[in-house]
Amino acid sequence: MVSFRTKIRHFLYRLRHDYFNFNNIILAIAILLCTFWTYGSISALSRNWELSQRLAARQRELALLKLEIETLELENEYYKTSEYQELAARRQQNKLLPGEKMVYLPPNSTSAEQKHAPVPPPTTPDSNFNQWLAFLFGI
Repeated sequence: MVSFRTKIRHFLYRLRHDYFNFNNIILAIAILLCTFWTYGSISALSRNWELSQRLAARQRELALLKLEIETLELENEYYKTSEYQELAARRQQNKLLPGEKMVYLPPNSTSAEQKHAPVPPPTTPDSNFNQWLAFLFGI
């Protein structure tokens, strides 16, 4: 019967000569390097994508703020015109031009408001083919 010591020696010999030879060690190192390189590439790609998304969001925000600035500048220019000043004076101080008459109307009743409320157009469901076209091509 083979002793425990001999079994361990056979096992260690097999490990050394069958598994821990030069070619297998080089292959294991190559696999580790490829794994680390792949992980680094994927993490760099994900970080770049995240940063590009943040940059795009900031650029959209900047464009929106520029548009708001332009709108406010145009509004300020309108407020400086004599047309606006006349309309504001007429509205706030009840000023009238010669020949004009002021008419005060009572507030609308609920039935009148419901009668003239905008009716949403009926939506017809798209066919399955049109839904796929919209999904695939953004139509």
